[in-house]
Amino acid sequence: MAERHKLGEFEIIARFFRPLAEGKAGALGLTDDAALIDVAEGHTLVATTDTMVAGVHFFEDAAADLVARKLLRVNLSDLAAMGARPVTYLLSVVLPGDFREPWLADFCEGLRADQERFGVYLSGGNTCATSGPATLTVTAFGEVPKGTALLRSGAKSGDAILVSGTIGDGALGLRALRGEIKPEDGESRDFLVSRYHLPEPRIALAMALRGLAHAAIDISDGLVADLGHICETSGVGAVVEWPHVPLSPAARRVLAADATLREAVLGGGDDYELLFTAAPGTLDAVAAAGKACGVAVTAIGQIRGTAGVTIVDSKGSEIAVASAGYRHF
Repeated sequence: MAERHKLGEFEIIARFFRPLAEGKAGALGLTDDAALIDVAEGHTLVATTDTMVAGVHFFEDAAADLVARKLLRVNLSDLAAMGARPVTYLLSVVLPGDFREPWLADFCEGLRADQERFGVYLSGGNTCATSGPATLTVTAFGEVPKGTALLRSGAKSGDAILVSGTIGDGALGLRALRGEIKPEDGESRDFLVSRYHLPEPRIALAMALRGLAHAAIDISDGLVADLGHICETSGVGAVVEWPHVPLSPAARRVLAADATLREAVLGGGDDYELLFTAAPGTLDAVAAAGKACGVAVTAIGQIRGTAGVTIVDSKGSEIAVASAGYRHF
């Protein structure tokens, strides 16, 4: 039997990655040392990077297209948290020497699908072999009009605290995949798992919040942890009212069966929803922005005090949350 031809680095680039850069002059056909990224006059370049490792950030048997789409989306969510319009991205792919070509083809098809959806393109990167797990990195670039970027550091005392979408779905979806929870109906499980695999970067909403939001972040590590980042950077404290935290019907059903999962909702992460603060007098404008973008926006608390995040129940009593959110180390 003839030995299977093993693809080399440049053959991989030509076959799988160059098509993702087609039609973009600055990508230079992925044939040069670097890419050229134009930024409109009066705009600032916004850059972010994120890495996903097999067995750590995604299951080793996960569908390749879903891995690719989540990898791109978590980076686009970081751009959204700054109010930036995404433009392009770089991709670093470190694969085991025995990787399967169909896996890589599916991975690139996932990237292509979301490139078309979010209006971005591949402009360069790197490929490498490893004896360890697959390690995938995207560095994404966006642009924002100068002086309008949303930062973590602008929260003010008296601000309302708001979130987009629903909270806790990603964390519950991960637990369902691990078999730690078993939603009673398949529809709920499918919804939660989908929310884990395919988060929605709130790009349009974030762009609409320029000039309205005082501070913003995307919820990757968990609601409590990420609100803590805003508080620490802004030098303020926060109070969140648990009854106002928006939950999907699927999450409500899971919590009805096991109320102890409330901590997973508050601290589990993987939501990639926007968390932001705004002056009370702007809430009508914020609601209108959400409606125009087709995204629910919910006020969940207030910036109050000088440090820390407090969660309270309907009677104002503090709810203890042991989990500080996801940490890499």
